[in-house]
Amino acid sequence: MIKQIAKITKGNIPECAKVIRKSFLTVAKEFGFTPENAPRFTAFAVTEDRLLWQLESERRPMYAYFEDGNIVGYYSLFLVGDGVCELNNLCVLPEYRHNKIGERLLFDSFENAKGLGCTKMKLSIVEENKRMRKWYELHGFLHTGTEKLDFFPFTCGYMETDLN
Repeated sequence: MIKQIAKITKGNIPECAKVIRKSFLTVAKEFGFTPENAPRFTAFAVTEDRLLWQLESERRPMYAYFEDGNIVGYYSLFLVGDGVCELNNLCVLPEYRHNKIGERLLFDSFENAKGLGCTKMKLSIVEENKRMRKWYELHGFLHTGTEKLDFFPFTCGYMETDLN
């Protein structure tokens, strides 16, 4: 069984979009998010066109965890500037969770971000998802605040870590 993390290409975009939507759908179901009450939530908002734009126009580095040639996990980095990057859409398909794939992707994101000159990584979470907040805190992230946006039925939580 071949397992590896690799930078994705344009040809991987359709599979990545499916993996992101399916992965985030479990969060949507757990917290009662629907296309009607949270149309901008990742499970409903990520499209192939959006990912392609992020890859080609933003030049966003994107990586996937491949198992036997299939994508089972994903993340991207958005380079904010001044040594800061955002970790976006870190996810693992539900049937592959609890095998340390998310942790491998997170550690890979740290190394890739450092290689791109980043010294700080930020991310946002569903604040009510205490399990994810705790997981990120166990991996060195500090909670820095919250924001209630009127187009989400949840509170956005913000976290960051120094990349030393």
